[in-house]
Amino acid sequence: MPDIGKLRYASPQSSSLASDLRQTAHDYLQSRNDNRFADWRLVAKGLFLLSCGMSLYASMLAATSATAFFFAYLAIPFLAMMLAMNVLHDGAHRALSPWPWLDRALIRLIAIPLGVEPAYWTVRHVHYHHAYANIEHYDLDTAANRFLRQTPYQPWYPQFQYQHRYWPLVAALSLPYIGCVYDWADRFGLTPLKRDRVLPGAAGWSIFVSTKAAHILLAMVVPALVAHRLGLSASVVVAGYLVGQMLASCVLVALILGTHWSDVRFFLPPESGQLPHTWHEHAFMTACDWQPRPRWIGYWLGGLNLHLTHHLFPTYSHRHYPALAAEIANVARRHNIRYRVLSYSQLLIAQQNFLRAMGRPGRRLPHDNDTQKEP
Repeated sequence: MPDIGKLRYASPQSSSLASDLRQTAHDYLQSRNDNRFADWRLVAKGLFLLSCGMSLYASMLAATSATAFFFAYLAIPFLAMMLAMNVLHDGAHRALSPWPWLDRALIRLIAIPLGVEPAYWTVRHVHYHHAYANIEHYDLDTAANRFLRQTPYQPWYPQFQYQHRYWPLVAALSLPYIGCVYDWADRFGLTPLKRDRVLPGAAGWSIFVSTKAAHILLAMVVPALVAHRLGLSASVVVAGYLVGQMLASCVLVALILGTHWSDVRFFLPPESGQLPHTWHEHAFMTACDWQPRPRWIGYWLGGLNLHLTHHLFPTYSHRHYPALAAEIANVARRHNIRYRVLSYSQLLIAQQNFLRAMGRPGRRLPHDNDTQKEP
C-alpha cells in the first residue's frame, strides 16, 4: 500500500504559477461578487434531471407493455449518471454548498441508483486520484490490473496488445465493478482505503448495507415486480439491469478515459518522497481539457470535459469551469506552460495511440522519469 504521508510536492510558495492561479481565481470571484458553490441555475439543472429520472421511473411502474417497460428501465441509469456527473461529482469535492452535511446527504441519495458507495468513491477520487494523478502506486484510478495497462511502469500481459480494441468493454464494466467489487473490498479493509477508516464500526456497516439494499430495492426488486405483472421473468430484469448499467458506464468512462492519457507524463514515486514540482505544475503535466461539438453539450457533462480545469480548481462548482479555463489559458501563456484543449476526436485518437503504446511490452514514453527507482 502507498505511504500517503511520505510523498510530497514542492512548496506552492516556491512557484509563481501557483500564486498566479490562486489570485486569478480569487479575482474572478471578486469581480462577479460570487462564490465557488452552486447557484440557482445549477440547482435548477439538478432538479430538472431529477424530475426526468423520476418521470422515467414512474413510466416504468405504469408500463403496460414490455417495450415501454424496457425503454424506461434502460434509460433510468443514463439519467442517474447525468445527475451524478452534474451534482454528485461537485458534492464529492465540497463544491455544492457551504454546508458539508448537505453535500454528504445529496451525494448519498444520488448514488443509490448507481449502486456505488459514495463515501468510498469520494476518498478514492479526491484523496488518491486528485492528489496523486498518474503517480504509480498512489493514483488508484490507474492501479495495475489485468484489464488495462495504464502506465509505462506496470507489468505487461499478452492481452494488453488488444486493449485498444476491447477498452469499451472495460469501460462498460467499470461501474458494476466498482459497486460489486471495489466497494466490498474497501469495506473489508482489503485496499489502501483501510488506513482512511471510512464508515468505521457498526454505524458504518449500517450505512453501507442500507445504501446497497436501497439500490437493490429500487433498481431490481421493484422493476422485477413490474416485469412479473407484464409476464416477464426475473432473469430478463437482471439482464436489463446489467445492460443499462454497462451502457451508462461506457458513456461516462468514454468521456474521461483519455484526459489523463493524452500526451501526458507518468511518475514513479521518488525514494526521497519529494517530487521536484508543485501540485499545480503536476496537474498541467498529467491532464488536459477537451471541447465537445457543439459546445452546448458541455453544459450537460458537469464539467468533465474541462478536466485539467477541474484538477486545478476541484473545489469550485463546475459552473465556473468555462470562465476558469479561459483564465488558465492566460496564466499558462504568462508562465510559458503548455495548456492543451483538444477536440473529442483528437482525444480519442490520443487515447488509441496511448493504449497501443502501452500494449507493447517494455514500452516507455519518451518524457517519463525513467531514471527514478521504485521504492
